[in-house]
Amino acid sequence: MRKNKIITRRNVIITGLTTIGGLILPGCAKKPPPTYGNILRMGDAFTYHAQRALLPGQSLVKEYTTNDISSFPAIGTTNPADTSKSSFSKPYENIVRAGFKDYCLAIEGRVSKPGSYTLTDLQKFPARKQITRHTCEEGWSAIAEWTGVPLASILNSAGTLPSARFVNFYSYDGWVDSIDLLDAFHPQTILAYGMNGRDLPIPHGGPLRLRVETQLGYKSMKYLEKITVTDEFVDIGDIGWSWHAGI
Repeated sequence: MRKNKIITRRNVIITGLTTIGGLILPGCAKKPPPTYGNILRMGDAFTYHAQRALLPGQSLVKEYTTNDISSFPAIGTTNPADTSKSSFSKPYENIVRAGFKDYCLAIEGRVSKPGSYTLTDLQKFPARKQITRHTCEEGWSAIAEWTGVPLASILNSAGTLPSARFVNFYSYDGWVDSIDLLDAFHPQTILAYGMNGRDLPIPHGGPLRLRVETQLGYKSMKYLEKITVTDEFVDIGDIGWSWHAGI
């Protein structure tokens, strides 16, 4: 049973906005997406519902040809193996030194078969290749080919429980984020271990990164360490970006 929430002016405003969105956009999900309560975020629920109502849930984003592949700067990357950075991770440094042979991605939470997957394990699943556009929140974009395993394959292998609602990602550089199950099971949402025909390089999140092609670039987390499936939204506070960044 969910805990009763304290009613605040903020909750009243957000609930009201979400209700209006539901009236304007029939067919929207009844439960609003999470919001951090900032005034500038009060439109998040409306945006979320609008996209879910106007776009079919599993619509594919545009895919390109190899001729369209462009240069792809690793903007904003903080290498977790860099000892001079505050994001330094000793476990990540160790797996880098071992050539990623000891890398394991943990899957836990609301799954029937929690465990971990090595790169070899992940590469045994049927791979998906897609050439897509990375749209950065800072205004630039680039096109690359990504190779990886559909996140849906891993979630099905781990046995996602019926009550699950969110998939949470934890990275070696300290980043935490999540997506809902609709995006998690989208056919183009993959765990990428390859880029442009080669192993995923460290500046782009090697050995494994998330690709959420239906959202802005910052949702495609690098340096994946752990995935946790939850019934409840894990609130990490206001990080300066919208939780849902659909494009």
